Amino acid sequence: MKNTIAERIFDFLKNFPPFDILEKEQLLEIASNVKVTYVEKDTFVFKQDELPHQNFYIVKDGAIGLYRTMESDTILIDICDEGDIFGLRPLIQNDHYLMSAKANEESILYAISVEILKEIIKTNQKANKYIIASFSSNIKTPYAKTNSGNLFANIDTDTTFSEVQTAQYSKNPITCTKHSTIKEAALIMSDKKVGSILIVEDKKPIGIITDKDLRLKIATGLLSIDKNVSEIMSFPVITFPEKITIAEAQIAMIKHKITHLCITKDGSPNSELVGILSEHDIVVLHGNNPSVLIKELKRAKNVETLKYVREKSSNLLKGYIEQNIPITFISKIIAEITDAITIKAIELSILEMETEPPVKFSWLALGSQGRKEQLLITDQDNALIFEDVSQENYENVKTYFLKLSKKITSKLNSVGYKFCPADMMASNPKWCLSLSEWKQQFNNWITKPTEDAIMLCTIFFDFNFVFGDKELVTKLSKSIFKSINSFEIFLNFLGRNALKNPPPLGFFRQFLMEHDGNHKDQFDLKSRALMPLIDAARLIILSHNIKDKNNTISRFNKLAKIEPQNQDLYLSCADSFKILLHYRTEQGLKNNDSGRYINLNTLTKSEKLKLKGCFKPIKDIQDLLNIRYNLAQMM
Repeated sequence: MKNTIAERIFDFLKNFPPFDILEKEQLLEIASNVKVTYVEKDTFVFKQDELPHQNFYIVKDGAIGLYRTMESDTILIDICDEGDIFGLRPLIQNDHYLMSAKANEESILYAISVEILKEIIKTNQKANKYIIASFSSNIKTPYAKTNSGNLFANIDTDTTFSEVQTAQYSKNPITCTKHSTIKEAALIMSDKKVGSILIVEDKKPIGIITDKDLRLKIATGLLSIDKNVSEIMSFPVITFPEKITIAEAQIAMIKHKITHLCITKDGSPNSELVGILSEHDIVVLHGNNPSVLIKELKRAKNVETLKYVREKSSNLLKGYIEQNIPITFISKIIAEITDAITIKAIELSILEMETEPPVKFSWLALGSQGRKEQLLITDQDNALIFEDVSQENYENVKTYFLKLSKKITSKLNSVGYKFCPADMMASNPKWCLSLSEWKQQFNNWITKPTEDAIMLCTIFFDFNFVFGDKELVTKLSKSIFKSINSFEIFLNFLGRNALKNPPPLGFFRQFLMEHDGNHKDQFDLKSRALMPLIDAARLIILSHNIKDKNNTISRFNKLAKIEPQNQDLYLSCADSFKILLHYRTEQGLKNNDSGRYINLNTLTKSEKLKLKGCFKPIKDIQDLLNIRYNLAQMM
């Protein structure tokens, strides 16, 4: 007689790693021995420090949060949903669980025998390799470029995020000498509120004492507290260079069964100590993992959760900048989180409406969010398109979407994305229009290019689809390019606008400063340096009828391919933009502002030279625009 439950379990498991690489007979054996478990919300599957179960688990339905309590902090490490495995510790190391697993919502789990899988992976090296990698990196698919949807899609790297992300370690390790007494070391640890102290000799690490050593060797009475630290220190220490990644650190800690790594100048124990990396540091980093933040957003029930994730993403950004991670990588991660916050704000707002949306609609991000360059928290810029309707239904439909938009923009404001001072938001009736109205609006801007129309074009031409019906956006894009092709002189007007800001350096290679206003004698990094590059990239990409490139760096990279004669110029523009965007973000985080205005007196000579090096491509690209669009005749 067929075991239909086992067959259903088999059909489910075969879609997820590592079960998808098992032999059919191996998977059937597992499926026949699975225990189906129902877990109510807020119920623990297992708790930290609990003895390991005889099973590990895969989520069939629902969500399980993995939490780590260290000192007084409880940190969410990951959220496991459909197809995710957790509780692997008894399969790898048969000791107590290092974290708790608790149901974030009603969940159904498949409990899988550890012993059965142990036997299977003895002969299946692919499955064995997957289990080890999954355990050490705490991600669902360690070998995949993508993780949890499209978070890491299109990122130019052959490694997973945990392998790319540099671990942040303490740069001020607490130390003592080998001649210090245990009591002296314990007093230092207590005074500095740390759980470990390094023993150094000639600035090199030779041993380590942790709270655990004090509990097991001193508190139990095995040794006198007046003995030298050398009596209880663990040695030799495990050392790594400053660029150690999270994955490397985790694997080293598992391999050596330790909780601290010493960071030295050249990575060897024979060079100067520069820091210490603890298991707690790794846990905190995992709590800031973008995959976890995206999962939290997908299950968010209120604005408070959105605000919490937005604040965590700011911490994430700060860490990335400090680690000097490539700005293109940072931009994609932060943009993905920003879009996810916006999507959840829209979904929550729709639930608050009395009825479902009456027709199809699309939510657009504009400006820096539309270009996926909004790293620091700035004002909102958004718009809404709704499907064309009959004249008699128009007012009711528009009233609905205006009400919805007000709910959405209000939520985003509460999250931290402030209302646009110029009211460039979908809650404004001017920017909440039907598809036909939007087509007419863009056509008017293009065929009657007044100064205001050109200004609006620089904002609205960088729109990016975020939520709803993408076909509406596709139709609008086609209409825009049709209008441009029918009135080509519009590009000349757009070019003239791109030259409104002269190159950032004057005749004597001095920075062009603001002469009046609140920012007198400061340098406007946005208007003087970033916007000329943004405007140039937009203009030239439009001239080539390229519809799917909104990001400035992506635009320049695309242009380098379709205009090989100008490849060097476009690539140098892309490189300059990366440096300038990184610098603005760094300054904004440092000064807790937009990073737009810079007091040049605070810059080192090296920083000034670096900025000046970014300015030459700005002059060169403006010269190209001047010639290509005959702009001298229009000035």
